[in-house]
Amino acid sequence: MHSVVLTKGVPDFREGQVSFDEDGHLERGRTPTVMNPNDAYALQAALQTKVKHGGTVSVMSMGPPGYESVLEEAMGIYADDLYLLSDREMAAADTWSTAITLSAGIEKIGQPDLVFAGFKTADGETGQTGPQTCWCLDWPIVTHVISMEIDEENDRLRAKRLVEGDADEIETVESPLPTFVVTDPEYEPSYRRAEHRLRHKQLKSETDERVDNYEDHLTTWSAEELDLDPDFIGLDGSPTIVSSVDPIPKAPAEREATMVEPTDEEGMSEVLEEMTPLAGGD
Repeated sequence: MHSVVLTKGVPDFREGQVSFDEDGHLERGRTPTVMNPNDAYALQAALQTKVKHGGTVSVMSMGPPGYESVLEEAMGIYADDLYLLSDREMAAADTWSTAITLSAGIEKIGQPDLVFAGFKTADGETGQTGPQTCWCLDWPIVTHVISMEIDEENDRLRAKRLVEGDADEIETVESPLPTFVVTDPEYEPSYRRAEHRLRHKQLKSETDERVDNYEDHLTTWSAEELDLDPDFIGLDGSPTIVSSVDPIPKAPAEREATMVEPTDEEGMSEVLEEMTPLAGGD
């Protein structure tokens, strides 16, 4: 069973990590890039598939060379090998030209049984890259998946999914393999049998060791190596026109802060009084 998981790098929106300019616009150059949080559910689904059915889990992303760190983060959850599609010709791509590039990468790998993608990205709120990639492959797709099983004998996927993303309405669907799966944030892997829990523990240990030398498991492909027409990828292949970008409202601080100057003896005494009970040792 060969699974391919698609992932994307997004700005780290955690408090204290993200940088904005004076107009409230995101400064990408000063904000760390991390794996899209929703892609973790897709990786968990692929890991569950490997635990129960064996095979290989490949992780793929399109982006600049710096996205190697995103793939490294993905391998921390689980991956056997990593693929980065990276080329100046791919820059400034919208979801459509990204989908064309990703589908070419998937086809170059071979014929996987499953492709997983996470529910929308944290930066652009775009949830269409996965379905558009599936459209390029001309595969069936199951979205908002919250649990799944594979019938290897009949080459079929059976999945429970949220109907229109509504947690109050769940349906069970089947699809022939190969198929494309978009996991919902409600996805929960299931390891009810002891042998599966042991296998899960073993695979996690293996990927934890592999991630230390993730470069040894990384393959990078250019547009030329993917035999992509420059007119259909990157900015030239993107029909999306962005008319404007609204400033991102700053999230309220999670902690209250009181400013105390070092010369403020009374204020410093209050700080010392607050910290003393929390200090370790005698």
